[in-house]
Amino acid sequence: MHTSEQITLAHLPSGVPIQTTVHTYGAGSPTIYVQAAQHGREINGTEVLRRLHERLTDKTVELDGTVIAVPVADPLTFDRVSYTTPEALDSVNHNMNRCWPGDFEGSLHERMTASLWAYAGQADAIVDLHTGSLSMLTHTVYLDGDTDCQRLAKAFGTDLLLAEAAGDTADTEWTERDFGGKLRVAATRRNIPSITPELAHNKQLVESAIDIGVKGMVAVLTEWGLIDGEVPEWDGTIARNHLGRIRADQSGLFQPATAAVVGSDVESGEYLGDVYHPATYDHLQTVHADRDGIIYSVTEEATVTAGNTLVGVAERIEWLRWYVYSSSVIIGVPLSRGLREIPVADRSNRLNVFEDSSRIARVDCFVGGF
Repeated sequence: MHTSEQITLAHLPSGVPIQTTVHTYGAGSPTIYVQAAQHGREINGTEVLRRLHERLTDKTVELDGTVIAVPVADPLTFDRVSYTTPEALDSVNHNMNRCWPGDFEGSLHERMTASLWAYAGQADAIVDLHTGSLSMLTHTVYLDGDTDCQRLAKAFGTDLLLAEAAGDTADTEWTERDFGGKLRVAATRRNIPSITPELAHNKQLVESAIDIGVKGMVAVLTEWGLIDGEVPEWDGTIARNHLGRIRADQSGLFQPATAAVVGSDVESGEYLGDVYHPATYDHLQTVHADRDGIIYSVTEEATVTAGNTLVGVAERIEWLRWYVYSSSVIIGVPLSRGLREIPVADRSNRLNVFEDSSRIARVDCFVGGF
């Protein structure tokens, strides 16, 4: 079963309604809410939802639950092929993804998000489809430490998952970066598992990213029991989000090094490029990696302003290695705290492997004295 409705999100000063289309598939629980184009130039998600529509309306597909899909969450930025709305329309919240869950009596974007939150806030899980810059690795962001969010992210299946800090650290980071009003944040604070896939770059339909998005949505619906099938086992990398942002010390021209390639592993201190003065040719900055990790973004603009992010390095966190002195304690943490032993074939080196199901992927542990 499929229905669609035109809803009014808010009104322009002229009285013209700002409208979008909400698609509903199936009925009953659980409910998955998915949206695209919060930032109007990020269109890969919109195409993902069109292709998902074709699958969900196939007569052979039976949904055991409800899918709510909004292909154009922000018509204002979509029509302008922009990231934010003009200040004249919303001088308080020009970025729609900074004011969730919204306010029916607030600014333009707050009213728009409140209208959509009426749907999203009732969901059992939320997928907010975005795209990144031209030189950004496709990845999915989720709340670190939240097992349901991680389960959702792994089901979606991008090779790289970025875990955003949790608890008090997260609140501080979200405040400093003005992230408190993101849809993903509003949802997780209300115990709704949510993820933000970043599907390649904006303004163009990128076939490889769209394919990842469609497969990811089908896998999410399978994982949550809406459709029959098996979810492919995830075998990727988990890294921390928003830590390794290497910024320009001064304004100028950035010349990246050959090693500054999206998806590449780097070590702390590794050379990643230079910033020069365009007129005097003075050398202004040698750019180095500030940590070990994987490069997930490189600025696409050679002309940079002081403070701009040049390279993003995500710190891997899915593997931790600890030396321990007994089989029952890992650096003072009892095995009873979410750790279970996984059999391994070769114990010739007395290697035991444990999985920390409450936090990250796995913990390698050498058991015995040293």
